[in-house]
Amino acid sequence: MEARVGVVVEGKQRALNSAQGSVVDGGARTFLQQQSQAKQSMNQSAQVGTVNQLLAGGIAGAFSKTCTAPLARLTILFQVQGMHSDVTALSKASIWHEASRIVNEEGFRAFWRGNLVTIAHRLPYSSVSFYAYERYKQLLHSLLGENLRGNASTDMCVHFLGGGMAGLTAASATYPLDLVRTRLAAQRNALYYRGIGHAFHTICREEGFLGLYKGLGATLLGVGPSIAISFSVYEALRSFWQSERPNDSTVMVSLACGSLSGIASSTATFPLDLVRRRMQLEGAGGRARIYNTGLVGTFKHIIRTEGLRGLYRGILPEYYKVVPSVGIVFMTYETLKMLLSRIQTSD
Repeated sequence: MEARVGVVVEGKQRALNSAQGSVVDGGARTFLQQQSQAKQSMNQSAQVGTVNQLLAGGIAGAFSKTCTAPLARLTILFQVQGMHSDVTALSKASIWHEASRIVNEEGFRAFWRGNLVTIAHRLPYSSVSFYAYERYKQLLHSLLGENLRGNASTDMCVHFLGGGMAGLTAASATYPLDLVRTRLAAQRNALYYRGIGHAFHTICREEGFLGLYKGLGATLLGVGPSIAISFSVYEALRSFWQSERPNDSTVMVSLACGSLSGIASSTATFPLDLVRRRMQLEGAGGRARIYNTGLVGTFKHIIRTEGLRGLYRGILPEYYKVVPSVGIVFMTYETLKMLLSRIQTSD
């Protein structure tokens, strides 16, 4: 999800920068007259802008996660059904049946189980990702040298590699929060973990500190393909759309391309995400381990017992949440940036 949000926000920012460039060209004389004053305040504005961008991105991500939390929990519940359920009973499962069961047995608020830790995960993830991306970008530019700086293909390569390494860094740094979120969301009637703090304490006591990093390999393996597919599909769709319909709204183009790239990314990487969730739940609540042969062995076990369809269990609620997730993040991000810039201007 983070990858598809990143490309749609990046696309919007690029479009805004292009629009600002046109305004500057149109008022070149005024711009040149004010250039000295602008240079004096550029560093301060850049720092404030960075804080605003980071804050807006974190809040937008948390708000989007909260709005789509019911679909996210349904996805997790479907993904882990095959671990301790009879395979023949799984064919009867449906989104409506599972949603009704949650309301009747757990209460309506249970749709947001684990959402608090999701929100707690957003700000550090965004902060680490943003900081790491800037540092990796500087490192890659220094390794490539001054001669290649400014080249379009080089810049795209730096953006892609920097984004991938930043994603790996952020995912590793905040992974325990993601694992705790999965364990809280996967609980049904019997609550083994009573909250975030209790979950951390229980996992460390029963499974050791490394228990907080179960499934990390599958997570890191999926970061690269997710960013690659999201970025490449988004750029290809955006270029094609703008060449065919250049007068369409930038907002509409970014939303549509971001949603479609998210669907493509989810489809391609969903099996890895499913395996990651199941590995995160290994040994949870004192249950016996099921997958003892690593990542490849887990894939083989699922295919052997549930078939290829088992790797895509829960894909429908995942699809349903892509478009609203991208739309909510996009609109909230832009609204918050506008409000924060107004506050900055008034101060």
